[in-house]
Amino acid sequence: MKQFTRRSVLQTGAAWAAGAMALPKVPAAWASASAPQMKEPHLKFPTVPRDRLSVASWPFRAEIESATNEYRDKKRSGMDLRDFAVKVRETFGVHGVEPLSAHFPSTDDAYLKGFREAIEKVSVHVVNIPVHNAYSFYDPDGANRKKGVEHAKKWVNIAVILGSPSIRTAIAEPRNAKPNVDTAAESLRELVDYAAGKNVVVNLENDDLVSEDAFFVVKVIEKVNHPYLHALPDFCNSMMTGNEKFNYDAVTAMFAHAYNICHVKDSEVDDKGKVYRVSLEKTFGILKASGYKGYCSMEWEGPEDPYVGTRRLIEASLKYLS
Repeated sequence: MKQFTRRSVLQTGAAWAAGAMALPKVPAAWASASAPQMKEPHLKFPTVPRDRLSVASWPFRAEIESATNEYRDKKRSGMDLRDFAVKVRETFGVHGVEPLSAHFPSTDDAYLKGFREAIEKVSVHVVNIPVHNAYSFYDPDGANRKKGVEHAKKWVNIAVILGSPSIRTAIAEPRNAKPNVDTAAESLRELVDYAAGKNVVVNLENDDLVSEDAFFVVKVIEKVNHPYLHALPDFCNSMMTGNEKFNYDAVTAMFAHAYNICHVKDSEVDDKGKVYRVSLEKTFGILKASGYKGYCSMEWEGPEDPYVGTRRLIEASLKYLS
């Protein structure tokens, strides 16, 4: 996702976190299906290249109907997340989806259960939920850090309901505070302990160039040192520095801590329209060298139509994963 675009979403997320949409606790009927806390996650990943692929909802934000999706373009036909999941299967021949938290029109029990039932009918499953968070895990204000943890915990519960093996929580940039590994690690340890009890992996992404710098993220993961906290390598976000070597070094560092999800893209666009590109061949080489066996989620960003760009990413992914 765009660095500054995603940041703007996080700023508007305060209303969400404050209760604009009620976020559920895990219903008793579903909680019983949650696995007991394990020493480490045990996920069985598919080995067939196409089965390892998923499509993120972020590139299709102009069409997703949701009160918390500020990028909805009313000039384009709209669709619910359930429609998106079906379209992924029909249009791209992919069984995995990655629905963004801001794209859920509701988070009540009825909608979530209906969503899972609807996508399972067409043999589609959720591979990860990218969660926006208006509060930073290294905010000097402990109350704000607590709000960030509690918000992410609620999405861990939602992951259980949807059968998602993981969430990715954002790390917001607080005002007047530099990234702090120790503070962030303390907050995340509480979140990850909770997630482990639900057998849900927590991922951190190299997204924002300040609060989610790849090497800061890696330091936090190493500091927490928990089997349920991993990295979500994004192929191109770190290229927003304009430094090609930095991007590939960042992706390499992230894949050393990746487990179940990464974001595939060959380009990014900044707020001024400048396009940054990376080599998919080289980046998939980094992926393979790391021994990564998890899912590869298409999160296209670029000047083309998202359907065109996503098809290109899928074709390239099949080529390089085979």
